[in-house]
Amino acid sequence: MSTAIKTIREVSIGVFDGPHATPELYEEGAAIFLGIPNLQADGRINLTNARWVAERDVPKWNRRVTPRANDIVFTYEATLNRYAIIPHDLACCLGRRTALVRPDPTKIDHRYLFYYFFSPTWRAQIEANTLTGATVDRIPLAKFPDFEVLVPDLRLQQQIAEILACYDDLIATNQRRITLLEDAARRLYREWFVQLRFPGHELVPVMNGLPEGWRRDTLDQALFLQRGFDLPSGNRVPGDVPVYASTGINGYHNVAKVDGPGVVTGRSGTLGAVHYAAQDFWPLNTSLWVKEFRAVSPLVAYFMLSELGLEQFNSGASVPTLDRKIAHQIPVLIPEHTVVSAFDERVQPIFDQIQILRKSSESTVCARDLLLPKLMSGQLDVSGIPLPDEVAA
Repeated sequence: MSTAIKTIREVSIGVFDGPHATPELYEEGAAIFLGIPNLQADGRINLTNARWVAERDVPKWNRRVTPRANDIVFTYEATLNRYAIIPHDLACCLGRRTALVRPDPTKIDHRYLFYYFFSPTWRAQIEANTLTGATVDRIPLAKFPDFEVLVPDLRLQQQIAEILACYDDLIATNQRRITLLEDAARRLYREWFVQLRFPGHELVPVMNGLPEGWRRDTLDQALFLQRGFDLPSGNRVPGDVPVYASTGINGYHNVAKVDGPGVVTGRSGTLGAVHYAAQDFWPLNTSLWVKEFRAVSPLVAYFMLSELGLEQFNSGASVPTLDRKIAHQIPVLIPEHTVVSAFDERVQPIFDQIQILRKSSESTVCARDLLLPKLMSGQLDVSGIPLPDEVAA
């Protein structure tokens, strides 16, 4: 089977970018404005908090190109090395600092090209062509069509893509199961702690509008938030301890700073996201972590903070910032301790299952990432590659 080095120009219909501006955006509309925040490092498109372009504006913003299924959208400025395949059911416009390559299906499998973008060979090429500016890094989009790709024959491309897609399918299946489990636990929390329909509620006397033993107070009476700790990337040692930034797990280290289980939320940069840390962890200084669970458990604290909409308490002028002193004064409803214990007993098995699924996904990611460069370089024969059991079954 022959393998050749070809340019993006030779294997694609074209490379396109969108207008170098931002339209008026809405909470809903005709097309998603697909920007850097929507493109995850793992190749997935995240439409949480997505903004929309109005129907009347779509022709203007798609004047250069209308993204379509199997196009590969990528970033070329600020945050580099973000790639994602446009799915069949997504109507969208390219956001600022994003572009797309439209693979020629007669020459290259779009999934193979997508995975090639994650290979060390491609990443080295991007690094070699990165221009460092005063404020952001960028790759010259005019040169992108001349970047090189290792291209085996089409059948082998498809086989490689199928293997890697099996691993991604398992990861996606695990994530869907995690979402369903979290949704079930969240519904239970709202039923018990928001609607006050916990088991036996009808038998509990109501005093001043609250069940006996419950009280209205400030957040610092339920839990105490503490700023995280510095850990420069250069000081990290490979390990299995999750490192939490404001957006979630930011990497791993070999030493924990805080015993789990714990709860982390954003202090600077990204506000509002709340993360449950099932194991010992290291919260970075862009985060706040719960140092003391004064009247609630870690599980109840996780949902309590999630329901507060912490992003609305931003006190930063230029960078979104959550001042813990302000957060501590947020009014909350503090439940009676036996209800907290009963909730933990019901929900802990759900979170144990979530942890198992996350560990499974982490192992699958590691296996895929070990395979990818060897498959792309031709070091491995595709016929001998084992598939993840749950996908292959």
